[in-house]
Amino acid sequence: MRILAVDYGDARTGLSVCDKLEMLAVPLCVIHQTASRKLIQRIAEIVIEEKVELIVLGYPKNMDSSIGSRAQKSEELAVSLKKATCIDVVLWDESLTTVSAHTSLKDTTVSGKKRKNIIDAVAATIILQDYLNYRKMNKV
Repeated sequence: MRILAVDYGDARTGLSVCDKLEMLAVPLCVIHQTASRKLIQRIAEIVIEEKVELIVLGYPKNMDSSIGSRAQKSEELAVSLKKATCIDVVLWDESLTTVSAHTSLKDTTVSGKKRKNIIDAVAATIILQDYLNYRKMNKV
């Protein structure tokens, strides 16, 4: 199944997709969009282009697992994406994924400016790979 992961941000939203066998998540793109309607429209277009069957949306819980304003925005986006695409949207805990993405890129030759442009897609890839590992371990 083709699964799309979304790392939702105020200015940039990173996307990642996996292969049909759900083995490997790879960065897809970063959408630079602040208007939620346009963001939802672009993600819906990508869902069609990539033949996506499920969306995994990063769910930024607080460190104590409580739900803050950012997580509430993700819940609202999940509802809108489901309406726009007619496919299921899974909220997936994204705790520390951006930190992990920064750490991963720090050890590469990607410069600071380029890093800023791809960090969200890398974070989406981490979210998706975590979700794929969960599905494999739990035979979901």
